[in-house]
Amino acid sequence: MKNISMNKQSGAVSLFVVVFFMLLVTVVTVSFLRLMISDQQQASNNDLSQSAYDSAQAGVEDAKRALLKYRSDCLSTPGSCASYASSLSTAECNAALNGISGTGAIGPNGKTDEILVQQSLSGNDTALDQAYTCVTIQLETDDYVGNVSANQSQIVPLFSASVFDRVRIEWFSKEDVMTSGSSAAVNLSPVGASGQPLYTQGQWPLNRPPLMRAQLIQFAQNFTVASFDTVSGAQSNGASMFLYPTSQAGIPERIMTDYDQRKTSPTDNPNPKDGLTTPTAISCVATLNSGGYACSAVLVLPQAIGAASNANRTAFLRLMPLYNATHFRVTLSNGPVSTANPLVKFKDVQPEVDSTGRANDIFRRVQSRVDLFDTSFPYPDATIDLTGNFCKDFAVTDTQYIPAATPCAP
Repeated sequence: MKNISMNKQSGAVSLFVVVFFMLLVTVVTVSFLRLMISDQQQASNNDLSQSAYDSAQAGVEDAKRALLKYRSDCLSTPGSCASYASSLSTAECNAALNGISGTGAIGPNGKTDEILVQQSLSGNDTALDQAYTCVTIQLETDDYVGNVSANQSQIVPLFSASVFDRVRIEWFSKEDVMTSGSSAAVNLSPVGASGQPLYTQGQWPLNRPPLMRAQLIQFAQNFTVASFDTVSGAQSNGASMFLYPTSQAGIPERIMTDYDQRKTSPTDNPNPKDGLTTPTAISCVATLNSGGYACSAVLVLPQAIGAASNANRTAFLRLMPLYNATHFRVTLSNGPVSTANPLVKFKDVQPEVDSTGRANDIFRRVQSRVDLFDTSFPYPDATIDLTGNFCKDFAVTDTQYIPAATPCAP
């Protein structure tokens, strides 16, 4: 009887071990399957998210086509440009694309349905279930944004929806700070007796905002080439300033003609000890942890020569960061900015495209800026820019021209 009891106990233990082992295997298997399914779902969602983003970008590309057509129509029939702008800059989804063939069918009540992303209207790739659902275009924007490499220039057309007399330039964002941590510390020049010293390229600190050259070029309806080199009272068709980043606080807005670095005549030789021949100190902040831009300068623009008011001007701003690359932002105003006096909007300069894309049931939204002007045009950065030797066979002083005694050979 004792042996039978012991055998029963041993069998019960073995059965318990087998059941426990099966439960353990089941838990491990289910957990493994859950991980596989979760990874598969994550991979599928990532693919769908990227496809939705690509669909949104397809909407941006079609918006570019609409903007090119708008630009072409305005040039061919200027009198109808206002009506074209009204039909293009609307909050109704995809309505701005109605004038472009091949982007989709017009839906009920004249609205455009979501536009499928496919190779052709008769193709069989609609099973991909990709589309952009809503694209809108705003021709008027509060600012002009961009980025530019060190010692390169960017032309900003100052075309506005209303009158303006001030330009605010902000530059050097958190993206420009070279740091491995979360702190975005900015290296600023202290303000002392030495003023704003200039350095060689290699001596400029890595995380210091660039010295920004701001050049105004403007004209009224009638102008001459000579008018860009003269100042007529409070009027001028051009001005150049070198904005130096410093830790000095409370710097007021600057009147461009008061700090113009150009010579006023061919024989003008500015006194190097004159304070106006040195770069202009600009207030900058030391950290960018909360975003924004390190440096900000408000420049008061002169009235164009021959213009009856600030409404009769065509103006461009040329920005060139020296020493370092930078992101920048330009805004316009008519008088100091306040709650009662908001920013003046840019018009037909850098429209904003808002596009939402879909892939299956995943949506992505992107906002892009599109330059309506050719920013790749090779504007000259110097009178002479060459590689190799240069031969000059004459000399010019403030008072005379001296020809070379013998011609030189480069």
